[in-house]
Amino acid sequence: MARFGIDGTPLAGLLRVQRQKLEDSRGFFSRFFCAEELAATGFDKPIAQINHTLTRRRGSVRGLHFQHPPHAEDKLVSCLQGEIFDVAIDLRQGSPTFLHWHGEVLSAENARSLLIPKGFAHGFQTLSDDAELLYLHSVPYVAAAEGALNARDPALAIEWPLAFADISERDALHPFVSPDFTGLAA
Repeated sequence: MARFGIDGTPLAGLLRVQRQKLEDSRGFFSRFFCAEELAATGFDKPIAQINHTLTRRRGSVRGLHFQHPPHAEDKLVSCLQGEIFDVAIDLRQGSPTFLHWHGEVLSAENARSLLIPKGFAHGFQTLSDDAELLYLHSVPYVAAAEGALNARDPALAIEWPLAFADISERDALHPFVSPDFTGLAA
């Protein structure tokens, strides 16, 4: 029996995963990950790394991060507490949606995740205080392969729902997309 609803988004390969909550008087049960069910989406490698974040202040922004090939990663992002506006940007070379973005509200209440494939940058803005996220990664982080874009880049034109309340100095200094950037090769 499938425990996920998996739907496409306007960006090919970027998927919305809806977990089913089985609830009773004690609370709920939800399958968070199933390798067999998610293999059909392309998330077919073992989980190599799990990261957990807490962002304290509503309006804070983290990202926009990605890994260069051959260390590109698939990422399953879920919000365990609070609410976020999660954003993925298509950086795939030759993609018809190159530099387009898609955003989804992820929350503890809606039990929704984003399955972000290789070749996408990722970031989010907190819509509540004390937002906790869990990331499942298909490959380990490699510092030398890290790339990033600036969340305020006018070329990306991301429609962040709130004014920026907080952003790390590191994220604020990420570069804007240069005119000669042609994307990430597969």
